[in-house]
Amino acid sequence: MKGRRGDVKDAQGYPLTTSSQDAALLYGVAQQNLLEYRLATMQSIKDTIQADPHFAMAHCLRGYQFMMYGSFSVLNNAKSALRAAAAEAAGATERERMHIEALRAWTEGRTGKAITVWEQLLSAYPLDIVALRMHHFNCFWTGRQHSLRGGAASVLDRWPQEMPGYGNVLGMLAFGYEECGQYREAERFGRLAVQHNPNDLWALHAVAHVLEMEDRQQEGIDWLTRPENHWSDRNPFKGHLWWHLALFHLESGHYEQVLDLYDRSVRNDGSTFYLDIQNAASLLARLELLGIDVGSRWAQLADFAEQSIGDHGLIFTDLHYMMALAKEHRFEAAERLLASMEDFAAQDSGDSAAVVRAIGLPLCRGILRFEQGDYPGAVDEFAPLHNNDAPIGASHAQRDIIDQYLIEATRRASNLPRTRMLLAERVALRPRNKAAVERHMDVTRQIYRTA
Repeated sequence: MKGRRGDVKDAQGYPLTTSSQDAALLYGVAQQNLLEYRLATMQSIKDTIQADPHFAMAHCLRGYQFMMYGSFSVLNNAKSALRAAAAEAAGATERERMHIEALRAWTEGRTGKAITVWEQLLSAYPLDIVALRMHHFNCFWTGRQHSLRGGAASVLDRWPQEMPGYGNVLGMLAFGYEECGQYREAERFGRLAVQHNPNDLWALHAVAHVLEMEDRQQEGIDWLTRPENHWSDRNPFKGHLWWHLALFHLESGHYEQVLDLYDRSVRNDGSTFYLDIQNAASLLARLELLGIDVGSRWAQLADFAEQSIGDHGLIFTDLHYMMALAKEHRFEAAERLLASMEDFAAQDSGDSAAVVRAIGLPLCRGILRFEQGDYPGAVDEFAPLHNNDAPIGASHAQRDIIDQYLIEATRRASNLPRTRMLLAERVALRPRNKAAVERHMDVTRQIYRTA
C-alpha cells in the first residue's frame, strides 16, 4: 500500500521516509519486537526492508540489532546495514540522519559519541523509543548508571500513557533507578511498567534486580518462577531471567535447583550469544566459590572461549571467557586471551580500548592468578578496582562476581583482616544476605582466636 513520501509515521507519530504503509506497519512490528526481545525481531526487520528497500530507518534498525549482538563476528553485517542506510540519507528526515550518525559512531567503536548523538536526538524527539533503547543499552554496557536513569527520566514527562512504548520507558527508568541504588523508586516504576506491558522483560528484570540487591530471595523466586517454555518466543535474554531465578535459589541454598536451572534454561541449548556465556560462566563460578561441585560443565564453555579469543565486542564477556579457560586449567589459552586483549588495547582507537587497559586486563589477570593458586597476586589485581569497575559495563548484580573472587582470594591469601573488612562492607550494604553475615562472623571469630 502506497502513500505520499513523508506522510507515513511511526507509532509515536514521527515521519518515516517511506511511501509504503506496509513498510511502516512492519517497522512498527519490528520496533516492538526489539523492545520485547522477540526471536522474530531480525526477520521483521528483513520484512520491512523487503517492503521498501529504500527505507533508511529500517536499515538503521538492522544495524542496531547486529551491534546489540556484542560480537565482532557480525560487525561487517552492521557496517553493511549502515552503508545501506547512508545511501538513503539524502532523502531521510533529520531524525533518521541522526540515527545514521549514531550507528556510524557505534560501528567505529566511538560509543561515547553515539550516546551523545542519541541524547541530542532525544532532546529534539523525546518520543523516539528506538533512540532511548539504544542509549539505555549502551549506557548499560559502558557503566553509566546515572545516564541509565537520566535518559528515561528526561523524556518521561513528554510521554502520554496511552502512547505505544510508554511501559517500556517506565521499565528503563526502573532499571536506571535500581542501578543508582534507589530501590523503592525502581520497584514502584518496575511493577507499574509490568502492569502496563506484561511482555516487557526488561521491566520484569528491573524488579528482579531490586529483589536481588535487597536479598528478598523468596519474593524473587515467586516473581520469576514460570513454566519452562514460558518465554520460548524470546531471544537469549530469557536465559538471563532464568539466571536471576537461579541466583535466588543459590542464595537460598537450593543448589540442586540451581544446577537443574543451569542445565534446562541457562545453558540448555549450547548458545554462543554473549549473554548466555556470561550467565553460564558466572553461575558456575558462584557455585564453585561456595564449594559446590559443578562436574564437567566448564568444558563446553572453555571450548567456545578458546575459539573466541580475539572477539572483544564486549570486554565483560572476556572476563567470562577467562573464567572458563582458567577453571579448566587451559592456562596457555588464557595467556593467549591476555595477549589478544593487550594487542586490542594497544591498536584499537575505539572507546573500549582504554577500558581493556584499565579494567579488563587486571581483572582477567586476577581470575587467572586465582585459578593458578597465586592468591596474593590475584588480590593485587582485583583490589585496586574494588568499587571502581563500572566502566566495564553490566549491572551491579553481574559485577558482584568480581567482589566474590576478591573476598575469596583475600581469605585464601590468609589476609583475614582484609577479608573481614570486605565482608563487613557487604553485610552493611546487604544486611539480609545470610551467607555474607555468616562468613563475616566466622572470619571475625578466626581473627579474635589468633589475636
